[in-house]
Amino acid sequence: MQRRRLLLVITLVVACLPGVASAEPDATVLVNARAGLATVPDTGLGVNHAVWDSQLGTNAVSDLLGDAGVRMMRYPGGSYGDIYHWKDHTAPGGYVAPNTDFDTFMAGVRRANAQPIIIANYGTGTAQEAADWVHSANVVKGYGVKYWEIGNELYGNGHYGSNWEADNHPDKSPAGYARETVEYAKAMKAADPTIKVGAVLTTPANWPDAIVGTGDAASWNQTVLSIAGPYVDFVIVHWYPESVASAEQVPDLMYLLRQQISRFAGPDSGRLGIAVTELNATYGRNTQPGALFAAEAYTSLLENGVFNVDWWNVHNGPGKASTVAGQPDYDDFGLLSSAGCLSDGVCEPPLNTPFAPYHAVRMLSLFARPGDQLVRAGSASTVRAHAARRPNGDLAVLLLNTDPDNTRTVTIDYAGYTPSADAPTVHTFTNGAGAITTSVGGSARSRTLPPYSITTLVLHSTAANHPAAPGQPVLGAVTDRTATITWPAVPGAVKYEVHRQLGAVGEQWGETPGTSFTAGNLNPGSRYTVNVLARDAAGAVSWSSPPLTLTTGAPASSTCAVRLSDVNDWSSGFVGSIDVTNTGTQALEGWTLAFDWPTSRQKVNSGWNGTWTQNGTTVTVTGSPRAEPNATVSVGFVGGYTGPNIPPGVFTLNGTPCRTQTG
Repeated sequence: MQRRRLLLVITLVVACLPGVASAEPDATVLVNARAGLATVPDTGLGVNHAVWDSQLGTNAVSDLLGDAGVRMMRYPGGSYGDIYHWKDHTAPGGYVAPNTDFDTFMAGVRRANAQPIIIANYGTGTAQEAADWVHSANVVKGYGVKYWEIGNELYGNGHYGSNWEADNHPDKSPAGYARETVEYAKAMKAADPTIKVGAVLTTPANWPDAIVGTGDAASWNQTVLSIAGPYVDFVIVHWYPESVASAEQVPDLMYLLRQQISRFAGPDSGRLGIAVTELNATYGRNTQPGALFAAEAYTSLLENGVFNVDWWNVHNGPGKASTVAGQPDYDDFGLLSSAGCLSDGVCEPPLNTPFAPYHAVRMLSLFARPGDQLVRAGSASTVRAHAARRPNGDLAVLLLNTDPDNTRTVTIDYAGYTPSADAPTVHTFTNGAGAITTSVGGSARSRTLPPYSITTLVLHSTAANHPAAPGQPVLGAVTDRTATITWPAVPGAVKYEVHRQLGAVGEQWGETPGTSFTAGNLNPGSRYTVNVLARDAAGAVSWSSPPLTLTTGAPASSTCAVRLSDVNDWSSGFVGSIDVTNTGTQALEGWTLAFDWPTSRQKVNSGWNGTWTQNGTTVTVTGSPRAEPNATVSVGFVGGYTGPNIPPGVFTLNGTPCRTQTG
């Protein structure tokens, strides 16, 4: 069997709380090449470009973005999307810089080897205006613009109280937006049937998510998906979290959003992609905290299947001068300096000087390229970890730690991958640096990381040829205790292994010579992510399949039934009502209802009609009234959440799992 040398790229980002020395100076990171995540799309690394930016489309900026690996550019710029008229290049009520028209923008996109994503004017435009833009761009000029959003943050049109987004429609409700989005999609696809159209959603746990406005039947997301879901191709959300640590919410955030899409968007809802078309930090936007956040947030979102992430934005201007981690910070949302000055005389560096997050984006393009499959990596310490497998067999790994003061000696262990003894190539970006540096040296097994640094190691593997990876697994029958999955056959494979992801650690569920596997002894109402690996007659094992995430249900039959209702929600808390029905044949003299919150960021603040307690994520409520057969007891509570509010998957009554319904 022919052998070949494989390449591993490891990106290390070091992080911890500012000013706090770690009690544990060393960290162990596990890279699990058997646990595959999403594949990096060619639209993954994106930025926002705005018509008020005089540098839009210039060769200097286009070259900087191209060098950073930016592959998607959004136009004409956030809320300007709802006041911009492409035909005369105007934005009534806003400023439009010279030489920032659509053709200039497209010239810059092409120079950077990127793709455009365009905001069609919903707020002050019409479906016909949007359709004419599609026709002009793609039919007349041949630009081939594939991705089109219908408006920007239309939930900010005043319907929920706050009003920052222009919207001239008499009906500003989510139903009004959804109905008009259908008309936009029809008109635009009539001009070019090959385009993809996106609808605006709210980000889970971000205002006004889950709020039911006056006169509405449901929340923004439920309403928009129910009406417009069958007519659009993707959804867009925006995310401005507090810190690097907020990225821990990404798997739950994307899971909840996909649950909403699956539940409300109609048949074949799995075809809808998710784009995060605005992203930025809230602390250290121009310094190393912003760079660490960018590296973590982009990667976490791409791992979870987001097809486009766009930094807000290329240029923005200074907001407030301060010193962060020993470096000047201007609270500027831009990747590049606008060379602006504040009223106190503090000025930014020269025009187009890259801020720290720019270098993080460039480092990400060294870490994971389009076509690479991201795989699990992690650490129990302050060091965060990510990894990516390349189609030619190379492997890349990303690690994070936020300590601004201390170096970290990191030990790296591998599962499903064996690095060679060759010295790695090392790319490093440190706090206050003006560029990424490159050297060769050290070991694949350990690395001393500078404080507040981002490091990329390029390693070689000793692995031989292996079978092709199985294709996307598909979920078949699923119950409260079992799940059946199938996958395409791999030529030359004699058996397949099914592995469950447990963070960076995995467990093998079993193996089979066929292309179907039924897992048993699962927990009701629980989430599982699995991969399939192929093994050939020589014992060589493939890379992992794409992931499949499944959720077991509640029992189909039981002696109890529970219904959870979200009575009133305000995006950080809600009033919950639980109806518990004794569907058995015996009366209950006393009862205890129990459930587990899916995340540690959910809690019961208070409750009534029972004695409520919460220990960790486990909640119990005990009642004394006798519950006769077919009788229903109602209890209620006030819940709080600081991340995606995923409902419990199953409830138990006196230890018995109940039939469960949420709504």
